[in-house]
Amino acid sequence: MRACRLAVLLGLIAVESLIGWQSTGELPGQYFRLLEKGAARVEQQLATQPAADLKTLEARGDGWRLFPHTILVAAVLYAKKDAENHRYHDPKMLALALRIGDLLAGESERGAFQARLNSDRDTYMWLDAYRILEPHLGAERRARWRRELERNITGLAADSAERSGFPGFQSPFIGTSPNHLSLWASTVYLAGRVFGNREWIKIGTGVMRRFSTEEQSPDGFWGEHERSLPTPGYDYTSYTGVALYYEHSHDPAALQALRRGLDFHKYFTYPDGTVPGVLDDRNRYTVVAGWNAPGFNEWSEDNPPPAGNDESASKGQFGFTNFPDGRRYAGFLTSFFRTGEVAYEDLGRLAQDALYYHPGPKAAIPQDEPLYVRRLGVPAAIRKTNPWVVCLSGLISTQAVNNQYYLDRQGNFEIFHEKTGLIITGANSKRQPELATFSEILLGQVFHMPMSSRLQMGDGQDRLSLAYNTFFSDLYVPKPTGSVLQFHFSITGHGRPAENPLLTLQLCLKRGETLETGTGRKILLGRERIDLGPEDLHGSIRHHGWTMKCDPTARLEWPVYPYDPYTDAPEKSLDHAVGAISVPLRLNARPGHSVRPNEQQISFVVGVE
Repeated sequence: MRACRLAVLLGLIAVESLIGWQSTGELPGQYFRLLEKGAARVEQQLATQPAADLKTLEARGDGWRLFPHTILVAAVLYAKKDAENHRYHDPKMLALALRIGDLLAGESERGAFQARLNSDRDTYMWLDAYRILEPHLGAERRARWRRELERNITGLAADSAERSGFPGFQSPFIGTSPNHLSLWASTVYLAGRVFGNREWIKIGTGVMRRFSTEEQSPDGFWGEHERSLPTPGYDYTSYTGVALYYEHSHDPAALQALRRGLDFHKYFTYPDGTVPGVLDDRNRYTVVAGWNAPGFNEWSEDNPPPAGNDESASKGQFGFTNFPDGRRYAGFLTSFFRTGEVAYEDLGRLAQDALYYHPGPKAAIPQDEPLYVRRLGVPAAIRKTNPWVVCLSGLISTQAVNNQYYLDRQGNFEIFHEKTGLIITGANSKRQPELATFSEILLGQVFHMPMSSRLQMGDGQDRLSLAYNTFFSDLYVPKPTGSVLQFHFSITGHGRPAENPLLTLQLCLKRGETLETGTGRKILLGRERIDLGPEDLHGSIRHHGWTMKCDPTARLEWPVYPYDPYTDAPEKSLDHAVGAISVPLRLNARPGHSVRPNEQQISFVVGVE
């Protein structure tokens, strides 16, 4: 009877959540509202800078590069018939698209278009705008645009063709990122359809079918460095290429790949739309709503934006909308964008989402549910228990020593709460053992990545085991109760102890807010370095609405700047600094005991006010 009442209660909660999200901005209407405001801003920019070239238009910085993406915004507003599109067949939108296209043609003719970073992404936007506006271009403009588009796509076709038979579509084989190849080949395929180029259709089909049938992990993602290991942020980009290929090929294998990809992304997304950094070997964070997401709008000379992460969940949403739960997931992701404050690349991708949106019924997603758990085939899992979400990773990979863009998989554990956001991040870094979950010094060398791991998910608690040279750790995470989540590490030593073995957790501390220690000391967090020992912390920290009870030997450092793969240097922004709370491991050799079970217990309790 109690089980029956619980089922009814959970059903009512699910119904209430469905009613809640159905009353918010619906798609595709929200797409068009975002695009309309974005187009107005582009019109104003061109009016105030009528003679500007791309270099001038993109001078605002990283978040505002890829100005050519705006051509698809104007084209979709003009050409896409929808009750929510109030600019349909508006001659001003056609004029805007033509003006941008003529600018791109001129820049391409002098080589400035191609010289820019990621111009292949702009080429796709221009190509699709050409496709839907072709009847309105006139003979001279049509010939000019086509000539320059074909010139740009010829290089993408060659790059795609030479890699089509490589043993794998991961970076160690293809010499670039698979998300790039996915975008190149899908653009080549579309260009072949648009311009009647059979060779391009053949090249695009060959590569994209491999993405759909061979290169995707059974867990639903396209690994960047290793096929079986996820890179969630850039996976949105790889997914976009497969989705575009499916739109014009209707290849059933591609649709199946899109289904698997949706199943991966909808589970491994926190309630605030962010991606678990603990699973990602490219980015410590993936910006949900582009450069204008909450927390990304206060850049200054003292607090500059990150240098290069341009991955956003605007990408590939139209692929999700082939499925009822995908329509809900796309709406969930789009809800984080703010009207009138969307940068160029996101505007273009939202225009693509609006262009290829598939209407139909919606179904609930994990973010609508009070409880869910998802385990991958590799040792990684996520569990939501009401407001708490915990992500565990025992993923192991080799270090990409000579590639600055790949992080060391040295983080293993994240805690998220719906009220406070991320409390502990397991986001990875590079050449930073001081931010690794565990580290040890052996034979003069620092080791900070596990040798072996095992993940066990249970009804009462989850267990992540990580093995190193001189010890292994069992992390136990019981299901949280109410406002409290407890977890503890049980350390088993073996053999001769290493030097300075250490457990470290990365705390998501907020600049400009107060941190209170167990002694009652209050500290305003800024750029000033803080090093708090056990006598300062007194086993307790309070910050940003949460409290942590920690081991009495713990110490805390702030700010610690993680590695930025795009500059090959530490971050400069305080928004990406973390607090490192560390506990020394007490391992002691015992004659006759090569293995010392449960040699040390390290406990934590996190509560949210």
